Amino acid sequence: MSTLAVVAIGGNSLIRDNAHESVEDQYQAVVETAKHIVGMIEQGYEVIVTHGNGPQVGFILRRSEIAKDVAAMHQVPLVSCGADTQGAIGYQIQQAMDNEFKKRGMDKTAVTVVTQVVVSENDPAFQKPTKPIGSFYTKEQTAEIQKANPSWVMIEDAGRGYRRMVASPQPQEIVEKNVINKLVRDGYCVISVGGGGIPVVKSEDGLLHGVDAVIDKDFATSLLAADIKADVLIISTGVPTVYLNYGKPNEKALDKVTLAELKQYVAENHFAPGSMLPKIQAVISFLENGGKEAIITNPESLEEAVAGKTGTHIYP
Repeated sequence: MSTLAVVAIGGNSLIRDNAHESVEDQYQAVVETAKHIVGMIEQGYEVIVTHGNGPQVGFILRRSEIAKDVAAMHQVPLVSCGADTQGAIGYQIQQAMDNEFKKRGMDKTAVTVVTQVVVSENDPAFQKPTKPIGSFYTKEQTAEIQKANPSWVMIEDAGRGYRRMVASPQPQEIVEKNVINKLVRDGYCVISVGGGGIPVVKSEDGLLHGVDAVIDKDFATSLLAADIKADVLIISTGVPTVYLNYGKPNEKALDKVTLAELKQYVAENHFAPGSMLPKIQAVISFLENGGKEAIITNPESLEEAVAGKTGTHIYP
């Protein structure tokens, strides 16, 4: 078996800027990233690709809200929006990967697995939703929305208006992990755990039920990587390496780091919550659960990073 890598790409990285939000623009971004992932596969890696979906879930919810207001259409539940993004983004990555394989004459196929992830219904996140999604609303609109959806938590977000906040529970189990593991070990390039997975809870009788929440894709990716004993976890972000004192005159790029050193940097508050911190926490979790190496870099540096020429490499 070749070296098995799990590569996470962000939902935001599919959108270069506000002028490039269309589905076609996102596909072009996917095509660029696919080239670098296929470059890794050419170097001897088997790859599982995971992806974020934050902006895309927001777009689907907004369309649903407009359709309800304008044409009295039924609204799409958040859990279904998550599933929709797995299909749509998965399709784009799958097509881009297959086209790139064909161009390079490689006998390889990409496949997308719609992935459910078990969370606990007692997770404290359900009591304190922290993840903003969807549109901004005025105070008046918010009052109407609360009347129609009494269970929704609406919070004023950074002076820009009110937004719906949803729970972001911790992933506990990847339902389709055995299927994903079998496919990748049979030589397929697998796209899975899109958007952190579709959140489901397990009832006493073991049956699954979807819940409205958004799971952090880096935490879900880390759990998958540990479960299937991947050799390396790669989390892509907006920068080629992780920095200490980021954006300050004394910023310092991290090249090779041990798990103990990384934990020390976390304790010293070097990483911003909601930005680099969840990626670092996901890496720590993977290495504590038997992982051998993790890399944080940007999508365009993937091939160079696995060759050891760039990126931040973290070891146990």
